[in-house]
Amino acid sequence: MSEHGLVGVPDAGAFLARLTRLDPGAPVRLRGSTGRTALWARLPWDVLVTREVAGRGPDDATVSASELLSVLAKGGDQLPERRDAQWRWPLPPPASETVESVSATELTRLAAAAAGTLREVSAGGLSGRAVGQRAVRDALLDHVALVVTPPAGRPVEVSQRLVQAISRMGFLGPEGADVPDTRVRVAGRWVGLSAPYGVAWLQAVSKLTVMPIGSHPKG
Repeated sequence: MSEHGLVGVPDAGAFLARLTRLDPGAPVRLRGSTGRTALWARLPWDVLVTREVAGRGPDDATVSASELLSVLAKGGDQLPERRDAQWRWPLPPPASETVESVSATELTRLAAAAAGTLREVSAGGLSGRAVGQRAVRDALLDHVALVVTPPAGRPVEVSQRLVQAISRMGFLGPEGADVPDTRVRVAGRWVGLSAPYGVAWLQAVSKLTVMPIGSHPKG
């Protein structure tokens, strides 16, 4: 059994603790390079999150997040049993472009507003009619929280999925702390929020047009 190689145990522990609260069975992917290791995970609402910590870990290995958290909490240095087959999602391209910066205060406000709406609708319904919490949650997550327009290029939509990801994972840092702005980044079809303590990525979904087979030009 190999060693996990992580030196930034408090940072890794914070990432894993938040992740396992949101998804106790989540896998985490470790990718080591040049003295640091990127931890990758997928949240239940289809967003990839990542945080770099000190220490050269395995080149590429997937393990149980809860098992790795347990090892770190006990001061252990062994990598848990590998579960590489559990990782089934692509990663964004390594090269990305920053298109805008947004303050932590604004992102916290957007996250809190969505959470407040969910609580209100779940408790009192919508226009007096009961609405399922999951339906409301999915609608809120798909809502475009903000749109940024680079000087030259198309508008970039940032969904509430990304805002909730950096908020729930603690990537914005302590509330009220003086931290750098979060950067809106684009990498191919991916949109990301690069916050002071981690990055969240969401891949744009292609909009498909369904045509009856009889009217298809190649039908």
